[in-house]
Amino acid sequence: MKYQLVCTDIDGTLLNKDRELSELTIAQVKRISPIPFVLISSRMPKGMRHLQHQFENTTTPLIAYNGGLVLHGDNVLHSTFIDNTVLEATINKCVNTSIHLSLFHADEWYVQTMDYWAKREENNTKVTPTIKSNLEVLNTWKTEGKGAHKIMCMGNENEIDVLYKILENEFSEEIMLYRSKETYIEISHKSISKKTAIEVLLQNIYPHLSMENVVAFGDNYNDIEMLKAVGLGVAVANANDEVLKVANKITDTNKNDGVAKILQGLFL
Repeated sequence: MKYQLVCTDIDGTLLNKDRELSELTIAQVKRISPIPFVLISSRMPKGMRHLQHQFENTTTPLIAYNGGLVLHGDNVLHSTFIDNTVLEATINKCVNTSIHLSLFHADEWYVQTMDYWAKREENNTKVTPTIKSNLEVLNTWKTEGKGAHKIMCMGNENEIDVLYKILENEFSEEIMLYRSKETYIEISHKSISKKTAIEVLLQNIYPHLSMENVVAFGDNYNDIEMLKAVGLGVAVANANDEVLKVANKITDTNKNDGVAKILQGLFL
């Protein structure tokens, strides 16, 4: 069989309108086992593991933070985080704005207050953040030799526009800025992507496979490189136009079990 590894984005691709896994999706992932079904997302690992439990698929690797952290069980296969100089500058630029910052490292998620944005993310990901000031997190990470796998900036669209332009102008050599919504900026390290993360998996866990053996699903800009690189890149029908253009195949929307329908037809 040509396709022996499945990688899928989560939000906007795999989950339904209620941000849950449908019964059909769960049934199809279980049916195609033991073909590995790898979740690959901008989420933190803790926001993905409950989905693995629903699949009864907890031994499969996880790709978090758009490829910034690749895990296989307790083993860290790859970890790239943002330099603290970028984090410090981002914190300083958000002073005197209404912008919310969420700071992530591995399974740590910090917010300054449980505001509207924190509660929204908590509801979406089923994870509760730790309340700690941005500067306290920064100083702790400096001491511990750690940094952010992801920085999320959320707030007023105009303030987000201004911040995006400033950060892009000052740090475009170091970070990738991604507008998942008009009110969001997701920041990750420039060197990583979902494609590079799959390459890590192939090198370390599935050395007998190549990109040609991989099926990948996505809906948004951060999925484009992955969909172009794999043997079969599938876009859900609700994907951005740029994603639809590069996909080898277009399936139904995430709300109508698009991923499950491809699994049904591909793995008979």
